[in-house]
Amino acid sequence: MKFAKRLMKISIIIILLIFLIYIGVYVYAKFSDKLPIKTANNFYLYDKDNNLYNTSNEWVSLDDISDNVIEATLSIEDKNFYGHHGFDFLRIGKAMITNITNRKTLQGASTISQQYAKNLFLDFDKTWSRKIEEAFLTMRLESHYSKDEILEGYLNTINYGGIFGIENASKYYFNKSSKELNLAEATILAGIPKSPSNYSPTSNPENSKKRQKLILNSMVKNGYITKKEMKEAYLQELEYVGIEKQENSSTLMYYQDAVMKELETIDSIPKSFLKTGGLKIYTNLDINAQKNLEEKITTNMENEDPDLQIASVLMDPDNGKILAIAGGRDYNLSEFNRVTNSKRQVGSTMKPFLYYSALEKGFTPSTTFTSQKTTFTFSENKKYSPENYSSTYANKPISMAAAIAYSDNIYAVKTHLFLGEETLIDTAKKLGITSNLNPIPSLALGTEEINILEMMEGYASFANEGYKVKPHFIQKVEDQNGNILYEYKEDKESILNKDSVYILNELLANSYAKEFIDYTYPTCIGIAPKMTKKYAIKTGTTNTDHLIFGYNQDALLGIWMGFDDNRESEVKTGNVMKNIWVDTMEDYLEGKKDHWYKTPENVVGVLVDPISGKPAKDSSKAKVFYYKKGSEPGNTSTDLEEVFATMNKEENS
Repeated sequence: MKFAKRLMKISIIIILLIFLIYIGVYVYAKFSDKLPIKTANNFYLYDKDNNLYNTSNEWVSLDDISDNVIEATLSIEDKNFYGHHGFDFLRIGKAMITNITNRKTLQGASTISQQYAKNLFLDFDKTWSRKIEEAFLTMRLESHYSKDEILEGYLNTINYGGIFGIENASKYYFNKSSKELNLAEATILAGIPKSPSNYSPTSNPENSKKRQKLILNSMVKNGYITKKEMKEAYLQELEYVGIEKQENSSTLMYYQDAVMKELETIDSIPKSFLKTGGLKIYTNLDINAQKNLEEKITTNMENEDPDLQIASVLMDPDNGKILAIAGGRDYNLSEFNRVTNSKRQVGSTMKPFLYYSALEKGFTPSTTFTSQKTTFTFSENKKYSPENYSSTYANKPISMAAAIAYSDNIYAVKTHLFLGEETLIDTAKKLGITSNLNPIPSLALGTEEINILEMMEGYASFANEGYKVKPHFIQKVEDQNGNILYEYKEDKESILNKDSVYILNELLANSYAKEFIDYTYPTCIGIAPKMTKKYAIKTGTTNTDHLIFGYNQDALLGIWMGFDDNRESEVKTGNVMKNIWVDTMEDYLEGKKDHWYKTPENVVGVLVDPISGKPAKDSSKAKVFYYKKGSEPGNTSTDLEEVFATMNKEENS
């Protein structure tokens, strides 16, 4: 009995202490500076020409917001909003009991004031220090502003699926002001902030309707609507027409999302908008290039499976500025950004990293391996039997130039094993590949998953003659007063041998050269008639993925196509992808001179037979290959097959 009384006294003392601390902090918050909530988390996005192309700043008063929106939001987010002082302690207690009982987080208890405080930060850090800071901001909001002002601020800044603020969202989804939203429209929008990617009505209509039903039920329970009104609203057919926003762009929001993701990684940007008064973000977006890329995707994919997706990046290889992206076919249908958030097998687009390594190790365009069906035996008697596309083999020695033009897998694996599996990994890491790579025979054929921006960084070093540059969306960030918070500093480091890069670029330009039409065809011969300029191009294909990277000095364009669920794609998908690539590049570079690379002093051109790599005897079937001086082919064989066979035999003995 004494123990119970003592425990009760201790509990009362603890509760009183907590209450006194709360009162003390609340009083302190009351005398703190008033938060500038109307400008706090505004941001303005500018393109490469400093033209404003998007802003979060379209504030409307609570009186100009439909009661349907207000009531739906209060019902689902914080039904006791007008009865607490920032924290709903009863709700917190119930949520804790539910979560402890079920041993996992099933319920949250944050109020609208708490969520608004969280929105005043650039990122959503979950550390204890951030939680304490958010709690203090909640008190400051509650002590300085009326409930109506807090609710108004919340509705004007919350994320409605990449669209910030109720007025912007209303116009984006329904082409009307927030004052005009009916019950059905309001309950759809009120459902989005909980999880914008899961409850967007355009990208996840099924989840959106489930969320709407939950909100409508809560409105009935809280006395805002009748069951009849609930049923009518739920059954109402809605059309998501959008507005003449972003000039009807279906992909520009992918660029914006990528910008905001990069913004969170910049340490010099204060994480709280309260310290900046909002942000002016100057990006590398080329709005015409973005429109061009989108148009070519739409036109070429018009008759394709609607589930077929794309990730594409257009970049200036000289400095890493990302000019345009498409993280999918249509942001309205899928907000998942495949450029920034996806990793896929890269197939044969891995091979240029391998062949650069080979050129550095003494290979030349004339170095030959036999292209034939081969089973490789390596450590612990493991076997690997790669195949060429369509099981097409030369069944004779072919030059490195031919292997690249045809994307011969046997030649690639032989080269990879000849050099040692770690060699390719070392080169890839030097060129900017940060994804995990395993030293396995199939690495040469791109069986590891890599993000497209990593691949773009690697290819940029080939496109700019050997310099390392970082792909980036943001050039400069200022606060609302014009003070520079961040400015991208170009730091180009020479990491590759310029002679080897030049030779590799010339080899990649053979991917559409008619001189290689022989027992099979170069991989990009089908789009050659569309080309008015010289490009280095490499394609890659797996059962599920299609990729292409191609460039000259002015532009680098990379594309992935496939299905999000990794189902197998058709052969024709590769042709669609190639046409998107060439159409986009030709349009972007229209009117510009053919900007190819100047031959280095230590490199010479020799007329050779394209397949064998030997000096040409018939000029009608000859092609100029490039070599480092002293490595030009003579009449002696450059076949490494005997060396490779000996090496294999030694490994297996």
